[in-house]
This record gives sequence, C-alpha cells and structure tokens, in this order.
Amino acid sequence: MSNLVSLNNNLTHLTPLTPTTDWDLILQDWLSTKRSPHTQRVYRKDITNFITDVDMTLGKFLSGDRFQGHELLTRYKGQMISKELTPATINRRLAAIKSLVSHAYQCGHCEFTLETVKGEKMHQYRDTSGIGLDRFKDVLNGVDRSNIIGIRDYALLVLLWSNALRRSEVAKASIKDFDPDGMTLRIYGKGRGTEAETVSLGKGTVMAISTYLEMREDVNPDAPLFVAHKPGYIGHRLHTNSIYKIVQKWCKEAGITKAMSPHRIRHSSITTALDVTDGDVRKVQKLSRHANLNTLMIYDDNRVNAQREVTALLDGMV
Repeated sequence: MSNLVSLNNNLTHLTPLTPTTDWDLILQDWLSTKRSPHTQRVYRKDITNFITDVDMTLGKFLSGDRFQGHELLTRYKGQMISKELTPATINRRLAAIKSLVSHAYQCGHCEFTLETVKGEKMHQYRDTSGIGLDRFKDVLNGVDRSNIIGIRDYALLVLLWSNALRRSEVAKASIKDFDPDGMTLRIYGKGRGTEAETVSLGKGTVMAISTYLEMREDVNPDAPLFVAHKPGYIGHRLHTNSIYKIVQKWCKEAGITKAMSPHRIRHSSITTALDVTDGDVRKVQKLSRHANLNTLMIYDDNRVNAQREVTALLDGMV
C-alpha cells in the first residue's frame, strides 16, 4: 500500500482534470455495456477496490499518462499476488480495470490503454468433479415435496441436472419460455445477451416444472419460471444466489460433504453424460453447449484418468 501511495503522491505533474468530466457517468456508461447485472455488480466492486488500494480518485487515475497507469496496475497486480488471491480473481480484476480504461480511451477521456499488462496463467477447468448419479438421486429423494417450496426446489434441481444448465440461465427463464407440449425451454445462454436458444427437456423435467406451475397462483406468461415463496418476496424472480443456496441446502441434507453449487451439478451432469455415451464428446457438446470442444476433452480426460492408468502400467513393471 505504501508504494502505491508514494506513487500517487508523485502524480502532481499529470494533465489537469477536465472540470466538466463526469467520471461517475463514464463508469456507469461502461458498466451498462455489461448485460449481466451480476457482472455489473462484480466489476463495480473490482474498480472500487482498485481505486481504494491505489488511494486516488478514478478521475486522477484515468487522467494520468500510460507510464504511471502501467506502473500502478502492475504494482496492484503484485499486491494481489502477495495477498495470495486466486489467479481467477486477479485476472478478473485486471480485466475489469483494463476494460474501463479502454472504454475511457475510446471515448476520449483517457490517453492510454493497459492491454500490455498480462494476467496470471491459468489451467482452466482443472477440477471438473461433481457427484455421481446415485448421489444426486439421494439429493432428489431428500427434497420435501409436501409444500410449494419443496416442489419448486425439486423441479429446479431436475432441470439443472437433466440439461446441465447454468444458474443464470435458470434464473432468467420466464413462464412463456417453457413449452410443456413441445417439451422445450427457451434459455439465454452465457455470452449470448438477449439472443435465446431452445433446449429440449426430458419427460421428468417437464412433469416437475408443470407440477410446480400448477401450484402457483401467478401464471402470467411474463412471470419468472421460478419465484420466491417467502413472505415479503413472494412472486419475485429467484435470484442466482438463491439458486446457489437451494443447491447447497439439499446437497447438505443428503449428507454430501463436497462443496456443492449449481455449477458442480453442471459438472456432474456433463461427466455422467460422458459416462453413458462412452465418451462421445460431440454428442455431449449438444448438452453442455461449450463453444470449444477442447473443454469437453478436459472433462473426459478427468473422467477416465488416463494418467492413473499409465502410471499403474509403469508401476507394475518395476
């Protein structure tokens, strides 16, 4: 922190701020280009953390020159490394800062970009483990379906499992997106913005969702597919954090000690799909909707653990 403050104190020679520049508006304009409200919240927090740690205003940072900008960001990266933040967190924060600077540059409010500041190297999808089919059945069997909350949670869990959906895709779905006759659901996938895609549903999933909707008082087509049923929040769209907590709750009830989340359910579904299709990555890609087939190869490699097999062969030779 002291080094960053010292650098800040040496910035007295920087170009004076334009009095009419509304830096909060520039920040808001940049955030508005991010479609996901969750991304907007996280990026706002990342920018706030950065300007707090470097002990200067956003306007002073953006009004500097590229040398100080680069020095500040690389020093900030070093501090994050020393705090032992994960590479994913470091890279996300760096990406947020660089994106904002690029936006300000394109709008004529900044004289530099910071694309030369590199992120941390990462091994994506290192852990694709989840739980097996039998354990997930334990989760479903433990859901109390004597009330509307349990009926909702059961339908949500079945949908997450059978279609390997992301929690944001479930949260965004509305009743009008669900077609029980056609056995489909229209979803808004990661990185697709307002562009929808339609996925097929299994009979069990259609039945579970239909049963839940029959219990609902509000069946307006524009209403969310999954809503809260607690006093004070009844009818409100189920937030992604709520979906996370629902998965955690029922997995814990089933005695699962592994840290579970909606994405862990997705991992579980994809891995099980590879098992039952004998490693047919192209077929499973239709389920997972990964743009890059190599991502599924990582799932498959982790599933079969070829390294363990070869190690066992070598071990048996000595």
